Amino acid sequence: MSKLTNSITRLSTTASNFEQQLNQLLRREMLVEKEVTEVVGNILADVKLRGDQAVVDFTNQFDGYKVQSIKELIVSSGQLQNSLASLSNEQRQSLTHAAERIKSYHEKQKQSSWQYKEADGSVYGQKISPLERVGIYVPGGKANYPSSVLMLAIPAQVAGVNEIIATVPTPYGDDGKLIFAAAALAGVSQLYTVGGAQAIAALAYGTETIPRVDKIAGPGNVFVTAAKKMVFGDVGIDMVAGPSELTIICDGKTDPDWIAMDLFSQAEHDEQAQSILISIDEGYLDAVQVSIDKLLPKMERAEIIQTSLKNRGILISVKDVEEAVLVSNLIAPEHLEVSVDDPDVILEGIKNAGAIFLGRYSAEALGDYCAGPSHVLPTSGTARFFSALGVYDFQKRSSIINCSAEGAQNLAVTAAELARNEHLQAHALSAEYRLRKNSD
Repeated sequence: MSKLTNSITRLSTTASNFEQQLNQLLRREMLVEKEVTEVVGNILADVKLRGDQAVVDFTNQFDGYKVQSIKELIVSSGQLQNSLASLSNEQRQSLTHAAERIKSYHEKQKQSSWQYKEADGSVYGQKISPLERVGIYVPGGKANYPSSVLMLAIPAQVAGVNEIIATVPTPYGDDGKLIFAAAALAGVSQLYTVGGAQAIAALAYGTETIPRVDKIAGPGNVFVTAAKKMVFGDVGIDMVAGPSELTIICDGKTDPDWIAMDLFSQAEHDEQAQSILISIDEGYLDAVQVSIDKLLPKMERAEIIQTSLKNRGILISVKDVEEAVLVSNLIAPEHLEVSVDDPDVILEGIKNAGAIFLGRYSAEALGDYCAGPSHVLPTSGTARFFSALGVYDFQKRSSIINCSAEGAQNLAVTAAELARNEHLQAHALSAEYRLRKNSD
């Protein structure tokens, strides 16, 4: 395997066209090829029309299944429990520990309804309600992700969602038993071994067997991403996810082997994953590159890591930590490691990041599995306006307006005046009718 020393792109903020160079390397246009859109559109329409049979046909076509009925794609609660029971003590302990930590963290996100009463007796407030039924899409493909089951289902469970419907592109069996065990731990109501756009279609529209949900959460490949975008409006979605990303800000004092492995941890997801290191020390970037070349041959997914780092990896030299923060905010990464002496000092300056890992010991991998926060995070620069998945994604907020007779008197004149200025007579009269009746 060839060395990566001269293959990973290096940038410096001293370059006059630095931002232009950076944006070109990020390549984050959330565009989907026309061919993909057409394929996905046809799948959505067919599932909407033919229901179960379309799901079966597409699953056989795309995922290599040989099933005759949707019943063969249902994993029963008994099967989920059997998967949990079949785990080794070490597997069960790790999965349970992660689940407990994720639940504990998200319990602290729970919001409560609230009200206040004005002097005239009117009451205003907000009612927090859980969604009734949600769908979680658990990605597959290059790897199985039982951690994603926990990170998606537990926040929904904590939010009070009544039904959690899961779809996974993984056939039931020993190879995927951790996924099914995680579903048992996380309170999944129903699970189907269906993936791709056909899974999104089934969740969005419902079939004879798979119930229609109120919202779909969870990342997937380009077909899943396109499907989620196209069904939005018929159903809610959490976010539009792209390839995994990690940006690291380092002052040059962290063991370069640690940083190299952190970059690997993101790059091994797939060839499109993006790993970026920002440092105030040009020599430290050299040291990390030496570590990369030393450690890469030892990696089981070395080819994927190499391709990812060669095509999308970036090493950036900056003049100081403050400039590093500015660059990071431009990137708006999914994951941000701040590997410096006193990370709390610069935390306030960080505006755009899905998850922030502070200090030299906070490896991003800990957040992927068991730190507590959900690892379902905004990608492709959408951390500028999206947040990490949480309990709030599975709740609705309804306004409460309870006007007393006196309160209606106080508001009617204002409402009527504004309504007439908008040429909405009925609105004005609706407010004034209360005023008249109370004045009689």
